[in-house]
Amino acid sequence: MTVEKLRELIAARIACDHLDVSGDGHHWFATIVSSEFEGKNRVARHQVVHAALDEELASNAVHALSMKNFTPAEWAARSGA
Repeated sequence: MTVEKLRELIAARIACDHLDVSGDGHHWFATIVSSEFEGKNRVARHQVVHAALDEELASNAVHALSMKNFTPAEWAARSGA
């Protein structure tokens, strides 16, 4: 798995307004901004991402994924836009 491939997988499966992915091939970090997170708590947001990457997580192609998930409004408030 590469940063580019993981970014591509997430973007294809979750409608993202902003997506940043980094990692070393084993440990990953993603910042995801999506309207799909509207009305969901932190755990439910993580479940959305885990469901999108179910196959990759089950096969261990993606391991140790840390993430920060924001709605577009939260992201705008956070970035001062």
